[in-house]
Amino acid sequence: MDKMYVTGMKFYGYHGVFAEEQKLGQRFSVDVTLSLDLSKAGLTDELDQTVNYKEVYDAVKEIVEGDPVKLLESLAESIAASLLGKFTSVDETTIKVIKPDPPIPGHYDSVAVEITRGRS
Repeated sequence: MDKMYVTGMKFYGYHGVFAEEQKLGQRFSVDVTLSLDLSKAGLTDELDQTVNYKEVYDAVKEIVEGDPVKLLESLAESIAASLLGKFTSVDETTIKVIKPDPPIPGHYDSVAVEITRGRS
């Protein structure tokens, strides 16, 4: 299966378990992998034979900058469901949601959740 990647998307959202996270907000980064057949797009050079990157970005932005949730898992599930619903040519998607600055003590680069969802 062919793959399309849209990675390093940056957003500001109000997600988290702690009240201050939902009040102050923080940065989030999202990586998306879409599994689909890209052969028609490659042969025809036509945008309507593939998935438009901008539409992927816009769909993810709407969720991450939208209503707050507590868990990264919830964000990832919402993103996966949205992309599978919007793009019928996509067979499977992997979503990685990264929180670079969670309010927990310690030394680390980030925390993240990655899920893979497909059509039933």
